[in-house]
Amino acid sequence: MGVQSPNLARIKKTCRALGVPTIDLSLDRNLISQQIIKACEEYGCFRLINHGVSKSIISRIEEESFDFFAKPAMEKHQAGPPNPFGYGCKTIGFHGDMGELEYILLEANASSVSQRSIILSNDPAKFSCVVNDYVQAVRGLTCDILDLVAEGLCLRDKSVLSRLIKDAESDAVFRVNHYPPFDQTPKVLNPAHKFQLHDDKTANNGDSSRVGFGEHSDPQILTILRSNDVGGLQICSRDGLWIPVPPNPTEFCVLVGDTFQALTNDRFKSVRHRVMANSNKKPRLSMMYFGAPSLNARICPLPQMVSSHNPALYKPFTWCEFKKAAYSLRLAGRRLDLFMYNYNKKTVTE
Repeated sequence: MGVQSPNLARIKKTCRALGVPTIDLSLDRNLISQQIIKACEEYGCFRLINHGVSKSIISRIEEESFDFFAKPAMEKHQAGPPNPFGYGCKTIGFHGDMGELEYILLEANASSVSQRSIILSNDPAKFSCVVNDYVQAVRGLTCDILDLVAEGLCLRDKSVLSRLIKDAESDAVFRVNHYPPFDQTPKVLNPAHKFQLHDDKTANNGDSSRVGFGEHSDPQILTILRSNDVGGLQICSRDGLWIPVPPNPTEFCVLVGDTFQALTNDRFKSVRHRVMANSNKKPRLSMMYFGAPSLNARICPLPQMVSSHNPALYKPFTWCEFKKAAYSLRLAGRRLDLFMYNYNKKTVTE
């Protein structure tokens, strides 16, 4: 019997992992729902075309974002530090995680955006209008996707998932990340101190490139991500390989979050992802809508996802409890493990 060479095995493994699926929302609804479910099961993410969000809404939010990040560092820092909302530079979270970026983090509701716009823009009314238009559009898209999932899973209540996002008290968040090119970092970011990121060569398939935003999963239900034409996003496949997601400004990238994993009892897995530091000649700009339930929403596996052969893996928790757990760990922490029935402390990175 012949033995497959390690190199050939690796090539086949890589080929099997490549190619994040692209889903066209203009196709037949039944087909779309099955494609979304398959993508969530196999990759934890997919790319979305013909999504219905207008080019005007997208171009306006991109223009406002670039206008803000072009401001002098001192002026930008007046909108921070993020606690957790506001302007941030290099520091990610509260536990020492760092990145090659600057960002704006906002609550995704109209009143909060309007209030924050006063310190973020010279034209607060325009800024808040642009952000709220974008948030409203991608919130609607998120709800459409969740309804399609409910149909594909044959859930009796087809709005059981989207209602979590439509809730007036939804704790959704909107974030814009700006990754300047390496050679412009001192001019644009004006960091308070220098640091050296640890290069994980094995995690990057032998590439010792610097990481711009470290490996993590998103704690919410779904993330709707859009970037300009500068690459950097990578997802970790089920095979443990890092897959680059080519940038396309006309598409959205949809990522499964930890809460969705809990709701589906691990049928869907939240996707671990990262962004490599920007070595392009132009800045990378990405914007994320993190669809989340209200703070008091009770999260547990959907009844249809549980059976005698597939018992519930997670204890019931509120989004507030889970959010606190997410903030208590480092960026790469696997906070969902804290809520497993067979919880093992060794699986969680503190």
